[in-house]
This record gives sequence, C-alpha cells and structure tokens, in this order.
Amino acid sequence: MPDYIKIEALRMLRNRRYVIFVVGFPVVFYLIFAGIWGDGAGIGGGRAAAVLMVSMGAYGAIAAAMMSTAVPWAQERQSGWLRQLRTTPLPGWWTIVVKLISSLLLVLPSLLLVCLAAVLTQGVRLPAGEWLALIPSLWLGVVPFAALGLTIGSLLPGDTAQSVAMIGMFGLAILGGLWFPVEIMPEAMRNVAQVLPSFSYADIGRHIVAGGAPPPSDVVTIAAWTAALCATAVLAYRRALARA
Repeated sequence: MPDYIKIEALRMLRNRRYVIFVVGFPVVFYLIFAGIWGDGAGIGGGRAAAVLMVSMGAYGAIAAAMMSTAVPWAQERQSGWLRQLRTTPLPGWWTIVVKLISSLLLVLPSLLLVCLAAVLTQGVRLPAGEWLALIPSLWLGVVPFAALGLTIGSLLPGDTAQSVAMIGMFGLAILGGLWFPVEIMPEAMRNVAQVLPSFSYADIGRHIVAGGAPPPSDVVTIAAWTAALCATAVLAYRRALARA
C-alpha cells in the first residue's frame, strides 16, 4: 500500500495542470485579493489578510482534493487500470482508501504555500496554538470533498468528470463564501451557503484565526457531509467495480 500511495502522489505532482491550477492559482488569488482589500476588518474581528489566507487556503485544498480524485480515477477506470488492480494482492476496498490518503497528501502543497505567502508578503502572524489548530483543521477537513471527487470519478467518464468536478469546485468556492463574503450575498444565496460544507469548512478556520473556537454547527455540518459523501463514494466505487 505505501508504494501505491507513493505512485499516486508522484503521478499528480508531475502533472503540470495540477501544479498550475491547483497549487499555483490559490496563491495568486490570495496575493490579488490581499492587495485589493488590504488589512481591513475581517470576519469575526480577524485581520483581512488572515481571513483571506483561510479562504484561499480552503479553496486550494478543495480544488486539490477534488481534482486529484475525480479526473484520475475516471481515467483509470476507462483505461482498465481498475481491472488490473483487482488482480493484485491489494484488497479492493483499500483502493478507495489509498485514493483518499493520497488526496490528503496532495492537499498540503497548496495549503502550505498559501500560508507561506500570507506570512511572507502580508505579515500574517498567529500564535503557535492557532497555527497548530488551523493547519490540521483545514487539512483533515477536505475529506468530504475528496469523497465527492471519488464519487464523480466513479460515475462519469474522464472528460465529463473533469467538467463536473471543476463546476462543483468553483460552485462550492463561490457559494461557500471563499471568494466573496457571504454577508454581501443576497439572502437566498446566504441561506444556501449556510448548509454547504465549503462554508462550514472555511468558517472553522476563520474563527480560529480570529482567536475563537469553531462553532459547533460548523463541526456538525462538516461531520454530516463527511459521512454522507464517504458513504456515497463507497457505493459509487462498488458500482464501478461491478462494471469492471
């Protein structure tokens, strides 16, 4: 299994589109938005630069989790790689576990680069305890989005999976308030944002950088979406196995 995880991670890191769109874009967006908004008041009383760091870090993590699962998995099914995996000693259910683990590993470059850019260019400074709470929260919180990517990859062919994953990624980012604060959205959009995992995911980080504790409602929302999307991913994977 470790070798399989290594292969999956290296394969994505060698993908130029992944490096540019998933790792590079969140850092560029952060620098642009930080330059526009400056150091004004942020959500929950935090500095705008720190709040933007959370939002762009969350966006990059979601993009990495979905794009590193949906498209490669759909392409592997079409190429017959899934059938080859079934001939190896690797248990069938470990395949989806390895995909989730490798996705978590691929989230780190984007997340850490955004944080590094915030520290070096905007002077973001957080107490050690907040960093220790923020990074693991944003890292582990991407599990439902990786599961969503696996579901898309299990159900759709490669070209369609890429389009659907990108639409889903941008939709979650915009409606979840990662690019624009939910406070400036129309009421209908605000109501939608409150139930999306992307909003609760980023909101946990925003409260951490503001020096507060994450709201229980955000934690419950993420836990519920994680359970639902992981169960959906398993069912979709079983369907893909049956077809293979």
